Amino acid sequence: MLIIPVKDGENIDRALKRFKRKFDRTKTMKQLRSRKTFIKPSVGNRAKKQKAIYVQGLRDKEMMS
Repeated sequence: MLIIPVKDGENIDRALKRFKRKFDRTKTMKQLRSRKTFIKPSVGNRAKKQKAIYVQGLRDKEMMS
């Protein structure tokens, strides 16, 4: 549960902005979306490996330039 203390005289927009920032940092929505569907471990591992290959390719390309 997120608790955002609002000080006396504080603008509600500012408090809402702090809430949104704190909510994003907890990665709650990302976790909910990942739990929405089941992904087999082999498929997840394959996706991680493909992402690692892609990122490594970008880094290699950056080092060459």
